[in-house]
Amino acid sequence: MQFQPLAIPDVLLIEPRVFGDERGFFMETYQQEKFAGQGIETNFVQDNHSSSKQGILRGLHYQVQRPQGKLVRVIIGEIFDVAVDIRPSSPTFGQWVSAILSAENKHQIWIPKGFAHGFFVLSPWAEVVYKVTDFWYPEHERTIQWDDRDLKIAWPLFDGALPSLSTKDQHGLTFKQAIQEIKG
Repeated sequence: MQFQPLAIPDVLLIEPRVFGDERGFFMETYQQEKFAGQGIETNFVQDNHSSSKQGILRGLHYQVQRPQGKLVRVIIGEIFDVAVDIRPSSPTFGQWVSAILSAENKHQIWIPKGFAHGFFVLSPWAEVVYKVTDFWYPEHERTIQWDDRDLKIAWPLFDGALPSLSTKDQHGLTFKQAIQEIKG
């Protein structure tokens, strides 16, 4: 596996080694010793699987208590994946990074605790699987507005069309509101 820090070095793009032939392929998507060697010493407690059609945007999600680290990959289709640093004491606070994850490139992204996460579906259909380091607590979950003016995320929208959002995501907080709550 190749571990490549993104512009926010705590977020890693992971390129698994793929062994393939005419029968198909094999790859490791997680190996505890290799991840620990990169400073990712965590216990994953849950695996999640989501499916979405093109133009769906999910996020930017985080938990105010019991934050989750996430190991994200795509098994069908392609997404534009985003992580926003919401750690007030971080030198990259308020910055975001992105990666294209697809079934074809087989890349993964490690998003540590202290980040909001979201993705936009580029392909006609996408299935995303991800491991998390803590359980989902709906009472602690929050959403930051996908189009927050302070974050200025460059979502690759189709011909300027607005993405399709869940009701929860339509009512996200601004980045400033989210940070006020995080700082308490």
